[in-house]
Amino acid sequence: MSHQTVIILDFGGQYNQLIARRVREHGVYCEVKPYTTPLADLRAIDPIGIIFTGGPNSVYLETSPHVDPEIFTWGVPILGICYGCQLIAHTLGGKVTAATEDSAREYGKTETYFDTKCRLFKGLPAQGITWMSHGDYMEKVPDGFALTARSDACPNVAIADEARGFYGVQYHPEVNHTEHGTDMIRNFLYEVCGAAGDWSMRGYKETAVQALREKIGDGKVLLALSGGVDSSVAAALLAEAVGKQLTCVFVDHGLMRLNEGDEVETAFSQWDINFVRADAEELFLSRLAGVTEPEAKRKIIGEEFIRVFEAEAKKIGRVDYLAQGTIYPDVIESGAGDAAVIKSHHNVGGLPDYVDFKEIVEPLRLLFKDEVRGLGRELGLPEYLVSRQPFPGPGLAVRCIGDITKEKLGTLRLADFIFRDEIAKAGLEGTMDQYFAVLTNMRSVGVQGDGRTYDYTLALRSVTTTDFMTADWTRIPYEVLDRVSVRIVNEVPHINRIVYDITSKPPATIEWE
Repeated sequence: MSHQTVIILDFGGQYNQLIARRVREHGVYCEVKPYTTPLADLRAIDPIGIIFTGGPNSVYLETSPHVDPEIFTWGVPILGICYGCQLIAHTLGGKVTAATEDSAREYGKTETYFDTKCRLFKGLPAQGITWMSHGDYMEKVPDGFALTARSDACPNVAIADEARGFYGVQYHPEVNHTEHGTDMIRNFLYEVCGAAGDWSMRGYKETAVQALREKIGDGKVLLALSGGVDSSVAAALLAEAVGKQLTCVFVDHGLMRLNEGDEVETAFSQWDINFVRADAEELFLSRLAGVTEPEAKRKIIGEEFIRVFEAEAKKIGRVDYLAQGTIYPDVIESGAGDAAVIKSHHNVGGLPDYVDFKEIVEPLRLLFKDEVRGLGRELGLPEYLVSRQPFPGPGLAVRCIGDITKEKLGTLRLADFIFRDEIAKAGLEGTMDQYFAVLTNMRSVGVQGDGRTYDYTLALRSVTTTDFMTADWTRIPYEVLDRVSVRIVNEVPHINRIVYDITSKPPATIEWE
């Protein structure tokens, strides 16, 4: 799979994955590499451009991460963001120093003025909001650089050496708070680097299918299918490539949302593969009986999943390849570069100890989550699978507080469906990133019909987020919450009170357990 490539050189910035996603969104392939990557390895990639990320350090300290100045002799355009901007200035003869006055420090939304003759800002407004986060500033810019953006507090918000294709910005163009920030990244890619825009999921599908066929040959492939987006798309891609040589083992632990098990099975009926649905609901419920501690639940579910998967794998016999739904953020966060990555989630963790195979296949390891969804659509997976929300590995077990019973799971499953159904009817799916119901272990007095009740309290949770590291609770309209509440208390037995979680992350987590 040959594409033009941009290198994202990571100096510890919190937005490194977001920068890469922005580049990919513009149809340009990129890879995130640690700043310690040998220059020879970087040069072998033959990049059309390089982006230095932000970072928490000060470039003038010897202990801070730096880059070999040779990289500036390659004739490859470079964009430095925040720390990356200061690194360019520091390395090429400028001076970066700590701010001694409040006016030199900038944090948050900042009114900024741009020189639109600079290629980075071509076709964009001359004034706009940027997102700043820096306590150091460039006291002196290197020779050959012009100042191309300023703010009321700082005269050197952006610098450029257009002749060599070197650009630096003190702010973060990759975040939504910066107006036209993604357009600035696009300008760097197309106006400066001359990108062709040769990266798409349609193209990836075609080349990936061919590469998998060549690699696997007539071998047998085994995949643990959880029903989540990643494993489902990996299964669909492998099904397209090798068909009957693929066996998907779907462990139905009885902890999924309403109808999800049937939906997964139906979705894969279009391919001629070996689809094994292991009905293990009673086994899981018996092991979870009386267990209330969240981590104990997770451990039990992980162990049982592996045991069930192992039993099914033994029935298959020889397996040449074990397939996993590893995606690019897993690779980046592991720090393993191009080394094989074993996800630690319960649906695959530990499996190599139990299944005899010669190699791991990770057909999605170059893709971000939004790209995985796009690939799923290209492969013809139904939208209910492709757009499925993040779902915890232990499923509803960690959304049912306290002990778990089949009856409580049924109550939660129906209430959760009603919540999601009303959000869909209101056309609000795109305004929130994760939303679900939690059956609390609290019971309270209520009045239904002519009598008093003593039943469970259900909590509703919805958040908006860009990275799931932080999240804000969603401002769902009251009339929608009212419809959800009325339907649940009327249609779902044993619930007489609904509460809405209005806590952001932090201090709370997204899930309750």
